[in-house]
Amino acid sequence: MSVVENITKATDQVCRQLKKLKFSEPVTHTYNPLVYARKPHQVYVDRFANTEKRVVMMGMNPGPWGMAQTGIPFGEIPAIRDWMGINEPVEKPQHEHPKRPIEGFACEKSEVSGRRLWGLFSDQYPDPEAFFASHYVVNYCPLVWMEESGRNRTPDKISSAEMKPVYEACDRYVAAHLLAFKPEFVVGVGAFAETALKRICKEVGISPKIGRILHPSPASPAANRDWAGTAARQLKEIGI
Repeated sequence: MSVVENITKATDQVCRQLKKLKFSEPVTHTYNPLVYARKPHQVYVDRFANTEKRVVMMGMNPGPWGMAQTGIPFGEIPAIRDWMGINEPVEKPQHEHPKRPIEGFACEKSEVSGRRLWGLFSDQYPDPEAFFASHYVVNYCPLVWMEESGRNRTPDKISSAEMKPVYEACDRYVAAHLLAFKPEFVVGVGAFAETALKRICKEVGISPKIGRILHPSPASPAANRDWAGTAARQLKEIGI
């Protein structure tokens, strides 16, 4: 199978596995943008996952105004639409939270993490094809958990028993990417992602160089002080 076929197969598989899972209160809604935003996600895969990669970078799970809307990791809409050239229809999740509507590419809110991450790379690579010739970005887990208030419920706040099958499915999903891409470097965007990459690489018996960059979330005080400069230095230190 081609790289794209392997990634597509892994995406179908993780969606089937995650669909079966239930989460107890205070989680009231769970979104999977790989299902309802599959069209733009598949264009991302078809266009940019079509070769082996030198560098694979990985985030944690979707942000509410990024991947939750577009189906693409760190999916800040202007970056996805204007730099990558992707603008596909997005459906509604089956059980939509009234306070967390899915508007797809019509969403007017900004995903700061995505604006920072894709902004750094688009500044260095005005042509996205040049960036994706040797780099790829994936999220570890496609699920978004929400409470009745509309607030995000992060994975660390969900019981370990409920998260165990999530981690098992997502480990397999990421492993399929790494086996298909055969990267020289894998980079966690944040500490959670780095830890997951170390575990997955050990499980599948591969040994790329593993590193980490600062997560670009505005919730991090360090990320609000020249995140782009910090991330660029960290990538250079890793050897990228």
